[in-house]
Amino acid sequence: MFDENLLKIANTLVGYCKDGNEALGLNELYAKNAVSVEAADQGGGVETNGLDAIHGKHEWWRNAFDVHGANVEGPFMHGSDRFGVIFEIDATNKETGERNKMKEFGVYTVNDGKIVREEFFYSA
Repeated sequence: MFDENLLKIANTLVGYCKDGNEALGLNELYAKNAVSVEAADQGGGVETNGLDAIHGKHEWWRNAFDVHGANVEGPFMHGSDRFGVIFEIDATNKETGERNKMKEFGVYTVNDGKIVREEFFYSA
């Protein structure tokens, strides 16, 4: 029903996220010119362009939050080039000490066998 390569990329990304190996997923699955789009500006803008900058965004997260637990659900397939993943994270902001349970939905677009775009939607 869905493209085998798309399924492989989607399942591999979800596996890396479940195992806490997001950096491996970035290096293996993302295009060098990939774009990451957040639903709201968290201090660094809404859009992050390029794999190096996306790595920087992940490093910022690791340095800013202590993660107490996480759940990854998916992938949810859509057409020939997209899939979605639900992320639930229990984390404390290191600067403020505020602990939150966050939930977001990521939509990933694949082109030529690489993730070229990720967009995140937050629960209100």
